[in-house]
Amino acid sequence: MPQTSFSADWLQKFSDPYAILGISVAADDSRVLKRYRNIAKVLHPDSFGTTESETKQLASQIFARLVNPAYQKLKQEKDRTESLGLLRFQVRRLKREGAIAPKTKLAQQLSQLNLKDAEVFYEQAIAELGATQFQPIERFASVTQQLLELNLVYLQLKLDDVILREKRTGLVSSAPAQTIEFAPASPQEAPATDYAYQHAKRAKEYLKKENLAQAVQELRDAIKIEPTQGEYHALLGFAYFKQNLSGMATVHFRQALKLNPKEPLALHYAAKLNLNLEDKVRPTQTTKKSGLFGLFGAKKP
Repeated sequence: MPQTSFSADWLQKFSDPYAILGISVAADDSRVLKRYRNIAKVLHPDSFGTTESETKQLASQIFARLVNPAYQKLKQEKDRTESLGLLRFQVRRLKREGAIAPKTKLAQQLSQLNLKDAEVFYEQAIAELGATQFQPIERFASVTQQLLELNLVYLQLKLDDVILREKRTGLVSSAPAQTIEFAPASPQEAPATDYAYQHAKRAKEYLKKENLAQAVQELRDAIKIEPTQGEYHALLGFAYFKQNLSGMATVHFRQALKLNPKEPLALHYAAKLNLNLEDKVRPTQTTKKSGLFGLFGAKKP
């Protein structure tokens, strides 16, 4: 691999930190750390002995310019959530464009499986490829591209499964239908780099379409990134309420009001659920209604 391979264009091909480290998108803290330490040993200059200096330099560059940054993006749960959110966004974009057409054999095989079988196949494929990703170092580029395709296909299967289950179950609420108006925030309120906002924005679209399972997933991801955002807890409580999961709804409505005692959506449903809020929230001066959505019409129950 020549030195010119480390151009910006070449490095851009390796934007998936999971693929760079050769780990599953379901990896937790311990798996990420264990894999990182293993790679560090493999790529350490002492591991190459009397090998040509060009190979040592290649290993050093890959570790410094790709492995280390990838580890920084995955070493904590919050960072992994953000990275996984970006991959899911990429999958949705490719799916809209009809561009998810795996070229590697393993990814093609994975794409033909149902989700249950795919779970096992995916983990095994990741482990097998990871074992040869850096040995020899010249295999890094080709193996990492295979890992990237596996991740994209696997996440597509997960997305397709959620959509299929929604169509089968219908997820129709037994409660009377109420219209929710979710107004988009201004660019100043939500910069493009605010991934929690992006999750919440997608969740609102799912809520309007009654795709409650997807809305719950998006809101849980948003809360992982911004756990102190009362509005996200209120929206998650609403999603649970629509599924008649009053216990879960209560937990998040209470949390929303703990973070913002005047959160309008949470207040509305706290009244419907007859929640006793006196010991949970302290009255404060009236605050402005959130700009991210308009509360439910003028009708009252």
